Amino acid sequence: MVAEDDRFHSFIFTYGTLKRGFSNHALIQDLAATGDAVFVAACRTTATLPLVCGPYRVPFLLNLPGSGHRVSGELYAVSARGLDRMDELEGTTRGHYERLPIEIEEVDGCGSRRRWAEAYFAHNGYAAELWRKSGERGFSSYSEKEAAGYVKRKDRPQNLSFLEQIRLYVESS
Repeated sequence: MVAEDDRFHSFIFTYGTLKRGFSNHALIQDLAATGDAVFVAACRTTATLPLVCGPYRVPFLLNLPGSGHRVSGELYAVSARGLDRMDELEGTTRGHYERLPIEIEEVDGCGSRRRWAEAYFAHNGYAAELWRKSGERGFSSYSEKEAAGYVKRKDRPQNLSFLEQIRLYVESS
């Protein structure tokens, strides 16, 4: 069982581009190939939270409980090495996202199981502005519809940091 495997350091709830079928899932596949991640279950948040798209259709989960929807995603068990690689992708040391605790509910045909995991939330320095910019409307799942128009990091302007891109996005009309 995954929870008893000493390799795995954390459970990570993915809701956006790290999910199967989306652009950053290659990282999860690489981690799985080296034994540093394993899929656990489809799941959803127990609390309602805003899930919005920011600049370049990048998905952001906002730590504003009571707003938004119960968000669907995928749960992975991740090793310490895998967690370091995910933190790097999500820019936790650069103020892009914050990895915070979240209660999720596994969803399968046999009922549900609640557990605590961690998720990458939009940094609190700009989360409220993203919510305002979205018209305080989010969605329950990052799907192909929401991902339409997503721009990969390598294809975004390189002369601005991601935080500068977010700032310009929330300040635009």
